[in-house]
Amino acid sequence: MTPLLRVEDLTTWFDTDQGELRAVTGVSLELDRGQTLGLVGESGSGKSVLTRSIMRIQPVARISRSSGHVWFDGQDLVAMSHSELRSVWRRRISIVPQNPLSSLNPVMRIGRQLGEILRYRFKLTGKAADERSVSLLRDVGIPEPERRLRAYPHELSGGMRQRVAIAMALAGEPDLLIADEPTTALDVTVQAQILSLLRRLQQEREMAMIMVSHDIAVVAGLADEIAVMYAGRIVEKGPARPLVHTPRMPYAEALLGASPRLDQDRDTRLAVIPGRPPNMVSVPSGCAFHPRCHRVGERCPGEVPPLVDALDGRSHACWYPVEHHGG
Repeated sequence: MTPLLRVEDLTTWFDTDQGELRAVTGVSLELDRGQTLGLVGESGSGKSVLTRSIMRIQPVARISRSSGHVWFDGQDLVAMSHSELRSVWRRRISIVPQNPLSSLNPVMRIGRQLGEILRYRFKLTGKAADERSVSLLRDVGIPEPERRLRAYPHELSGGMRQRVAIAMALAGEPDLLIADEPTTALDVTVQAQILSLLRRLQQEREMAMIMVSHDIAVVAGLADEIAVMYAGRIVEKGPARPLVHTPRMPYAEALLGASPRLDQDRDTRLAVIPGRPPNMVSVPSGCAFHPRCHRVGERCPGEVPPLVDALDGRSHACWYPVEHHGG
């Protein structure tokens, strides 16, 4: 079956005052219809730039290098004009932003903002648009949706605003939903509600979804596959369950070690990944993770490890991968 999304050797670098920033380098991945991909890594690893490069919504003025292909349902988005891309945005691909206030107009009521999408996508106006807007708000678990249509964003809680942002992303009935760290600013209880909501909506609508997060434990229960990013590259990817239980790249192992677990004592100190994420203007030579890695060997500083495919459908980029006995 042809995948809904196929990314081939995608690269996006930017010109900055400090030099060329290598945000995304040589990324390839695939996503089938109805499947969820978890995209994880620390802040600055290139996750958000990758998703925006897939959608082709990066500001082109500062881009110094852009190459590769993004095939969506058989069409190469890289080859499309801006007007052609507009027919894809909202209708076929939509995004839930990390901060809903960045996507909600503070001086427009919620009903009007939803109505604009419905008018553009389905030519709905008046009562028909209001009824559909109420249905969308109800779908995302907002109580008293008729009253919320008349509210402004600042009158809603953070969790409510995130639900509105999800409703807006779903209004165009997209085939692919990109959720860019949608729970970062929310408390733990609301995070669980939003993640459960996204899982339910994805299954009900049979959408493909890319869930972006810095917390690998967050996406482990949602994703069919996980791709781990570091310094603009994918360093490990594969089916979610085996990757979480037996990571092969030391960075993926370190991310898991830094996540809290329910079976740990409440006083247990979380593991910390030593050092800091690399400066993307001056990425370390060889394997970019080698200055922080406990398994560093003689090949690591001088040679970039390729992303090697294994027979079990997994792949990793490491000269000295983690060994798991009996698995």
